[in-house]
Amino acid sequence: MRRRLLITALATLLAAGPAHAAGAPKKAEDKAASAHVDIAPVALPVVVKGQIVNYIFVGVRLNLSPMANVQKLREQEPFFRDALVRAAHRQPFTKADDYLVIDETRLKAVMLKEGVRIGGKDVQSVAVLSQTPKRRTGVPKPPTS
Repeated sequence: MRRRLLITALATLLAAGPAHAAGAPKKAEDKAASAHVDIAPVALPVVVKGQIVNYIFVGVRLNLSPMANVQKLREQEPFFRDALVRAAHRQPFTKADDYLVIDETRLKAVMLKEGVRIGGKDVQSVAVLSQTPKRRTGVPKPPTS
């Protein structure tokens, strides 16, 4: 009985796949919305008084102009990732009041500059998709103002 149910379910899934994929044709705005390069999450250090106190795993997206050669820029993702890691180790994106997140404003500014340097004028903006601290406890408390 289970075998028959499994075969029926598998046949249904196989038949539904092409029908679902054939859906409505993509519009120009869908193409523009997909013009981005996602940088694989990287661990950026949180440095306090010269000591690493935590790492924040950060996912970053570079938004591109609609006329960008997306495939060419996606092939350069390792270079974007390398530039992000190097920038974070040169001048960490540590927030003065919270060691569990990074300074998004600074990261976006630095990454936009590096993105334009690597990918050209097609890199329009930077978005931070996620921030996950390695440690949530055992991190020193930031000084109070």
